[in-house]
Amino acid sequence: MTNRTLVMLILVITYGSIAVKGSNGHPCSSTFFSALIQLIPCRASVVPFSSVPPSEACCASIKALGQPCLCVLINGPPISGVDRNMAVQLPDKCTANFEQCEFGK
Repeated sequence: MTNRTLVMLILVITYGSIAVKGSNGHPCSSTFFSALIQLIPCRASVVPFSSVPPSEACCASIKALGQPCLCVLINGPPISGVDRNMAVQLPDKCTANFEQCEFGK
């Protein structure tokens, strides 16, 4: 089993059934893991040192996911291969009109 598979398995077990809350107490109707899966189209835009702009599929995923769930992901446990500073910029790059996530809260 590779390290990546092991990390994903741990995330599924740990967060697969937890309902999460976004910033300002607004609920995120997705589990941590399902929200993370929804953002797979954004992976190329959030790897460390990436200069790849978010794709249309990424922006559609960001808008469908919503600000509360995105903030939960940004402020949740570390996600291997994801630069949180780049992830927090996705709504602006996608013109999603979200309130800024309170990074680190």
